[in-house]
Amino acid sequence: MTIWVPEIDAYTGSRYRAIAAAIGDAINAGSLQPGEKLPPQRRLADALGVTIGTVTRGYAEAERNGWVTARVGSGTYVSGCQDAKAFQMPHVETSGDTQHIDLSLSLPPPHPLRQQGLAAALASIGQSPEALSRGVNYQPAQGSAVQRQVFTAWLETLGFALEADELLITQGGQHGLQLSLQALLRPGELVAADTLTYPGLMSAARQSHLKLVGIPFDDQGMNAEALRAQCERQSPRMVYLTPEQNNPTGAVLSAERRDAIVALARKYDFWLLEDGVQYLPVEQRLTPLYCLAPERTLFVFSTAKVLAGGLRIGVLRAPPVLLERLTQTLRAQSWMVPPLLVDVACHWVNMASAREVMDWQSQELQSRQIMAAEMLAGFTLQAREGGSNLWLMLPEGFRAVAFSEQLKARGVLVTSAEPFCVGSAPAPQAIRLCLGAAQDQDTLGRALQILLECLRAGPLASPTL
Repeated sequence: MTIWVPEIDAYTGSRYRAIAAAIGDAINAGSLQPGEKLPPQRRLADALGVTIGTVTRGYAEAERNGWVTARVGSGTYVSGCQDAKAFQMPHVETSGDTQHIDLSLSLPPPHPLRQQGLAAALASIGQSPEALSRGVNYQPAQGSAVQRQVFTAWLETLGFALEADELLITQGGQHGLQLSLQALLRPGELVAADTLTYPGLMSAARQSHLKLVGIPFDDQGMNAEALRAQCERQSPRMVYLTPEQNNPTGAVLSAERRDAIVALARKYDFWLLEDGVQYLPVEQRLTPLYCLAPERTLFVFSTAKVLAGGLRIGVLRAPPVLLERLTQTLRAQSWMVPPLLVDVACHWVNMASAREVMDWQSQELQSRQIMAAEMLAGFTLQAREGGSNLWLMLPEGFRAVAFSEQLKARGVLVTSAEPFCVGSAPAPQAIRLCLGAAQDQDTLGRALQILLECLRAGPLASPTL
């Protein structure tokens, strides 16, 4: 009987880390399937010409990264692949959680104008025979021409140059991602993304039975040379990018790398999926990918991060050649986006209060970023100017999961790195703080003070075995 034997000579560094990395790569490539048993340690050690201790350490490292699970008396098995990192978004009660300050979810900062704007939009619809008629009748799957024109005009005021004929109305940004993957890719095809990326993309890829591969990135975004190397091994069918602010780190894709990635997309013929849901004012943005490569870029936008997450209305911009495929997929999913909710958004964005709350939000997030940078001075922070998230690299000795639990015990909720890791990418010892989620700046200040106290106290001692 043959056993799985990795080619560890291709990896640099220690042998045990090479074994762990090979396990992760094999899982990512599909060579090792969820539930599959790894070779006994002695047999693999003999096959590789290493000691049993080296294999033991390699398996332990793979288990630490969540790729495998050791069962006493049975062996070591591949974990449920990406399922172990599935992102669970807890339900947020409208009454709020009085025991915790929740900085774990990427939410826009609360403001009474949001509820007031929704109330005004609903009242306006009640006085609009056209909107009421649309609300009780079937509409085109792409969305009515009137509604798409409203979104086009609104997005133009935000600095997005789009055409109504190239838009589909969606049930939020997540729906736009799912729609793009389901319409354009077949099960088993490859999607590439930053090694740390939005968990919703991973969930959508799993649902469509796609393979996901992580591409290294830094503070200038996705490494174009690493993407080129991946294309030479196995070209992805689609590359997912958040050019203006990586979630969770806030990294910005530089202009040079945008050009390089567009060139690769044309050379290797893959689609670009550009996520613009995390809104920034136009003066803080670089040229969108859909402007650099309109013929192969799908662009996702939503009202969730600027007006109201509960509205679940967004748009998907796509090249004209793809519109029929996308429209057919949307029709198969839900026939259409509920036109009444679309009209709520359309009426709202035409009101002055919509721009007022967006302008306030931009200033508020700037202030919160400044507060966090000042309070956490001396620690390693990454953030996008004006963005909602803050990425904190923990000092030596800290473990992100344990630190998150420590903060939870003190009443502060954050997210460790694990849910953002693509494929076999090891999780850095870091946490994401969603500064916009706090009720106000005073609440955020209390949370940051607790965080600071826990950092200064040092890492928790490991339990004695």
